[in-house]
Amino acid sequence: MSAKAHKGGSHHELAAEHHETAAHHHREAAKHYEAGDHEKAGHHAHVAHAHELHAIRHGHEAAKHHAEHHE
Repeated sequence: MSAKAHKGGSHHELAAEHHETAAHHHREAAKHYEAGDHEKAGHHAHVAHAHELHAIRHGHEAAKHHAEHHE
């Protein structure tokens, strides 16, 4: 596997990891919200959003590598 193909594949893995981390923080936010701790819920919601943005970026990078190498 070439270095560039590997890099595209790693972006898929990183995107998946960020999605999983975002899901974890969404669940934590839900637990805190239901417990009435809106400050902690808001914190976890913001962290989840940040991980979602990172996941999107890695997804775009993976798609870019795919387009560049599979024209």
